[in-house]
Amino acid sequence: MKVSLFITCISDVVYPRVAAAIVKLLNRYGIEVDVPDIQTCCGQPAFNSGYWDEARASASTILDAFEASDFVVAPSGSCTGMIHHYYEELFKDDRVRLAQAIRLKEKTYEFTQFLVQVLGIKDVGAEFPHKVTYHPSCHGTRLLGIKEEPRELLSHVRGLELIALPHQEDCCGFGGTFAVKMSAISGAMVEEKADHVLVTEAEVLVGLDMGCLMNIGGHLEYRGEPVRIMHVAELLEEGVRRAHEH
Repeated sequence: MKVSLFITCISDVVYPRVAAAIVKLLNRYGIEVDVPDIQTCCGQPAFNSGYWDEARASASTILDAFEASDFVVAPSGSCTGMIHHYYEELFKDDRVRLAQAIRLKEKTYEFTQFLVQVLGIKDVGAEFPHKVTYHPSCHGTRLLGIKEEPRELLSHVRGLELIALPHQEDCCGFGGTFAVKMSAISGAMVEEKADHVLVTEAEVLVGLDMGCLMNIGGHLEYRGEPVRIMHVAELLEEGVRRAHEH
């Protein structure tokens, strides 16, 4: 099986370790992973801001980058949700691009969905003896219906104590351009989310979108709180290495 990694902007520029973790995990199952060089932003910031022509330009590059891929996997429910829900709207008047968008949608998965739904993997053999709480990001939950997949994977990690996050489905306040356009409201939302994380007394906050985790983690760091921030792929990959060391 050949899989192409849709690395996403934040993972590529700020958190490349997340992409590295995904590649290492998939390689363990004999899956060849490539990262097409021409891929760029999925177009979501421009789309959400009303700049649809600019969004189409970015989206067209994504369509071409993954045209020949068997599967496309991304460490983000947000960017995956853009492909699944808005590309067809962007290209509704372009018959050729619309067909490409539909093909891409059918083979593109968020990372945990790919592991559980496509590969049928729920236990990667990881060991991670820490208290962990999980933040379900808005786009992954609402646009893609991601609910059980990450929890299923975390539940099989030996030594991991998963603590429920109070009001877990409340937005963290990031929302991409929302955090810039309405910074005061965004700041109040992330403060509340950080309060909920601290109530759990978890050592680690885990999630599926580095945008959300960057937002929450930045606020926790600002407050001097030593909660570790990890993408679920990072946690699983680190846990696999730990298990093999033992």
